[in-house]
Amino acid sequence: MNRVSIVSCPDYSDTKEAIAWALDLLGGIENIIDPGDHVLLKPNILSASPPEAATTTHPTVVAAMCEFVLGAGGKPVVGDGAGISRPGATAKALKASGIEEAARKAGARVVNFETAGFTLVEVPEPLQFQKLYIANPVLEADVVISLPKLKTHELTYYTGAVKNFFGALPLKCRKETHLLGNRNLFGEAVADVYSVVMPGFAVMDGVWGMEGNGPSHGKPVNSGVILASPDCVSLDIVAAELIGFDPIKIPTTAGALKKGFGNQCPVVVGTPLKEVKKKFKPSSGGVSTAPAFLKRSLGKYYTINPRINQRKCTRCGTCYLNCSPGAVEQLENGTFRINPEKCILCYCCRELCPNDAVEIKKSLLAQILTETEDLIHRT
Repeated sequence: MNRVSIVSCPDYSDTKEAIAWALDLLGGIENIIDPGDHVLLKPNILSASPPEAATTTHPTVVAAMCEFVLGAGGKPVVGDGAGISRPGATAKALKASGIEEAARKAGARVVNFETAGFTLVEVPEPLQFQKLYIANPVLEADVVISLPKLKTHELTYYTGAVKNFFGALPLKCRKETHLLGNRNLFGEAVADVYSVVMPGFAVMDGVWGMEGNGPSHGKPVNSGVILASPDCVSLDIVAAELIGFDPIKIPTTAGALKKGFGNQCPVVVGTPLKEVKKKFKPSSGGVSTAPAFLKRSLGKYYTINPRINQRKCTRCGTCYLNCSPGAVEQLENGTFRINPEKCILCYCCRELCPNDAVEIKKSLLAQILTETEDLIHRT
């Protein structure tokens, strides 16, 4: 269970061959799929972005996995829910990412979590939530496979196979999770989601990843790998190390390990990890984990405030609709502002803004503290 395969894949034209090799190194997909199984393939469909933006799982990865599921006698279903609170956002993202077309051409059924419904389920040994609403296609599947994208993340440093299942929650629950106001508590909440879903496998799109201000406004980078594992936590540990982050300090990984999932020492097969390591730049936003009393005592010398760049803002209202604590306020002239007294630094406004209009303004002391903490988490 703790084995992770790595296969070099510098270009998406080699996707299918690379995934086939990654699966073979782990004994083949037939080990987890029985003939007739309904297999949910869960890509990362955060927003309506084209494949070359490296925001979403590449359609060639989705198509290849659909074909492999069919070859094993399974029935592939591709589904996710976008991160924006706007009717039709997921349908738009499925089309723009190329995932819907690729999945249908490969013979899969496509489901929209936004419209497929959710069921309230109990969380085993909960860390943050005793019950959660989970998308019905996830609960109805015989096998669930995570198809994440290799990206940095402003709140959780890195986002991968475990964090990918945050998309199984309805948007109201996602807002409640962000209201925890702490990246470590957020990681535990994602681990609660993971414990309900219990995926059977993961294949990561690391051909082109994203560094910097991920998961949506970072820089695409050719990381040139496909990773696979029967264990999402083990895959995340290897992937985080691959891009230069301390795996155990990733909040979602720490939360999963706390719940007893995964193994801190995965076994890598295939391409040696040292041959494909590539240091990703971390987010420039940064959320300090300094004690609250220290930040209060520093007062005006320690400030981190998201601000809306009015020159970039198109007044689409995405930040307003997706702000968990209601910190984004609409003014009489139709513009939006972020109230720093209400802001909990969850970065949803920044992550989901389609125009990259939300910027982070930090005092000098805040810059020093957050950059030091990010360095510690990376080394």
